Amino acid sequence: MNKPLRHVWMVVAVLFLLLFGSTTYFQVIAAKSLNADGRNARTVYAEYDRHRGPIVVGGEPIAESHATDDAYGYQRTYDPGSLYAPVTGYYSVEYGFSGLEKSLNDTLSGESDALFYQRLTDTVSGRDPQGASVQLTIDPAAQRAATDALQGHRGAAVAMDPETGKVLALVSAPSYDPDDLASHSTKKVHQAWTDLNEDPDRPLTNRAIAGDLYPPGSTFKLIVAAAALDSGDYTKDTKIPGPGSFTLPQTQNTLYNHPRGDNTPCGSGGSSTLSSALQQSCNTSFAKLGISLGEDAIEKKAKEFGFGDRMEIPLSVTPSSMGKDLNDAQLATSSIGQYEDRVTPLQMAMVGSAMANDGKVMSPQLVDEVRTRDQSVISSFSAQQYSQPLSAANAAQMREMMVSTVKDGTGGAAAINGVEVGGKTGTAQWGDGRTPHSWFVGFADNGGKKVAVSVVVEQGGYGADVAAPIARNVMEAVVSK
Repeated sequence: MNKPLRHVWMVVAVLFLLLFGSTTYFQVIAAKSLNADGRNARTVYAEYDRHRGPIVVGGEPIAESHATDDAYGYQRTYDPGSLYAPVTGYYSVEYGFSGLEKSLNDTLSGESDALFYQRLTDTVSGRDPQGASVQLTIDPAAQRAATDALQGHRGAAVAMDPETGKVLALVSAPSYDPDDLASHSTKKVHQAWTDLNEDPDRPLTNRAIAGDLYPPGSTFKLIVAAAALDSGDYTKDTKIPGPGSFTLPQTQNTLYNHPRGDNTPCGSGGSSTLSSALQQSCNTSFAKLGISLGEDAIEKKAKEFGFGDRMEIPLSVTPSSMGKDLNDAQLATSSIGQYEDRVTPLQMAMVGSAMANDGKVMSPQLVDEVRTRDQSVISSFSAQQYSQPLSAANAAQMREMMVSTVKDGTGGAAAINGVEVGGKTGTAQWGDGRTPHSWFVGFADNGGKKVAVSVVVEQGGYGADVAAPIARNVMEAVVSK
């Protein structure tokens, strides 16, 4: 073989190996991840000739498939669409899927390993294949109350059963109608997609569990107070300093005691109990307390509540975080929920739930039960403890302080007649000259039912004015039954 032919042969061989390698990678190694990618419209096309299982809330389907006489075979519909869109997501022939439609795709499409025998039975009997139905933990009344209360706002609300971890409400506002993206009209779907992505309010962002995350403001003081109790050096009655203003260490920046900027001290002579400082949301008290406790103690406590963990509920939850390697000025600011603290409303609902559940945090979960087409139960909800950031005794102190905050402090707008309500308001600064975000984190207990709740309203102002009344509506929807 002469030299030119040998070179040609070598080039052909190399190209063949590259082709073989790339084909093997995409068809074998990457096949599963590519099929699961919500942007892969081919996967959706292949599934449209199969009856997709319904997603159910309170015994009623909120997402289901109907037979059609067009080329797709089935049409996915959502009713009422925008109410549950942050949970269901969308199922679109053009843009793939999101939300539970994506995270539970194998179950809903019938391709899950748990449905092997159903697929085998369907094949033998000649029945059309069908996915499983998914019953959610969502409480329709709580979901509706949160959605209605957030109407006209940008923000989110999450409600949980603190004793089980069941998610009772998960709302992101503004929402959208998944029917617009599930349409079989390409023109309609393209227009809806363009409108949603160009909307400055970002309705496709699930603010309850993801997005840009929020500074928690004074709701983070719950974690600092928990760290103080856990240290053994403090009780709810321990006196702590709370001057009207505090010059941050090594800076010329002054921190004032209240979000409205006045320099009134906390308590007589500039000191008060830990309980009173939480009740009145004293900034200087918690800034100084954070410095005394140290970054390691606060970070440890935050991690015990779930900070830094990526959770699957089965929706994927972005980890919450606080700053690291902080100097005293940064730590003081972080201790009142500012600086680099960033959280999801779900994470803060977990914080509130611990105070109502003897210091235990339960793993949050959206799925209550999965059933086959003949109603056989494949899987059902089982409560799992996530962590125990507080002893029962310290949780009782936190609970008492939070109840005082609603009875006699900044959280009064969350009170419900005849129901024990505890909470913490927050007013989160997020930029010079911008209206702060409004927060409320808390719980309600009527002696029979409990609920933990977290509410954030973007640029809502003071937590006591905006988020607390919204939280009351959500809690009341659960405990008033």
